[in-house]
Amino acid sequence: MMRYARKKKYFYLLFIIAVLVLLLHPDMNSRRTYDFIEKQNILNALHEETAENYTSTALVTCDYHDIIYYDVTMPATSIDRDLNESYRIKEGGEYAPVECKASFSSAIIVPYRDKAELLRTFLVHMHSFLRRQHIHYRIYVVEQLDSRPYNRAKLINIGAITAINAGYPCLILHDVDMLPLTPANVYACTKNPRHMWSSNNKFSWRVTKFVLAYSNVFGGAIAILAKQFRDINGMSNKYFGVSGEDDDLYERLEAFNLKPCRFDPKISQYFKSPYNPERSWNAKSPELTFTKKGMIEDGLNTLKYTEVATVLHPLFTHIMVDL
Repeated sequence: MMRYARKKKYFYLLFIIAVLVLLLHPDMNSRRTYDFIEKQNILNALHEETAENYTSTALVTCDYHDIIYYDVTMPATSIDRDLNESYRIKEGGEYAPVECKASFSSAIIVPYRDKAELLRTFLVHMHSFLRRQHIHYRIYVVEQLDSRPYNRAKLINIGAITAINAGYPCLILHDVDMLPLTPANVYACTKNPRHMWSSNNKFSWRVTKFVLAYSNVFGGAIAILAKQFRDINGMSNKYFGVSGEDDDLYERLEAFNLKPCRFDPKISQYFKSPYNPERSWNAKSPELTFTKKGMIEDGLNTLKYTEVATVLHPLFTHIMVDL
């Protein structure tokens, strides 16, 4: 009798484990449906505007139709390489096509600390990727030098202010470990803020599968108009060493009736490089709960930091700060 009871107990335990595996398996996430901009509507959804400092002697405007319909996915194995000298990247990580006049200018803002090899991989991959898109762009890497807990959102705010002051109309808020794989995923802003990766390999058991973590995920790579980022007062400056700043950003957009959008998941695939995060995933303290009052009182208008140095490297503008 006791042996039967023990077997029954094991059976129920295995059943519960099987149910949990089924519910948490990435393939379940992949079946979630969500609205996205169809490929044929992408060009109409993009916001055409260039930076104040952008000039071009080209006689024709760049055509983006072929880029949108360029059905190629860059393999993740292509990230380990060097840049071709013919890429014509300007000091500070700025690039613009010479054969045509770009319709879009974007500032790629990368919060960063202590991941040198990851940063090199990112820079090489991004310049190789972005130059295919015929856009004008500049990469800003904002590095936290002090010993305080890492604050990703505050670093993004610093990069955003720098890019806005430089006249960039579109901000791409980008983690250093996220690598886009499909050139059709144009790095320009849409009229509404855009969650740029609809699928990545992080939440899959195999790299060959790309799934969305959950329907309201809003981090990793975000495209947002500079005006919209100012309207929502940027991101919260309070997230030292903890997660949740992306959820706070999502709440800020909702407060301004800004509905995020996505491209087709086939276009928005990313490879997430493995690394150890610096932040704790513990529950947030009550003081970090989103409120409209908090959005007004915490953000770009309360941003304080010490700029240690800004250096123009061949592949990026390096902003070093103490928080």
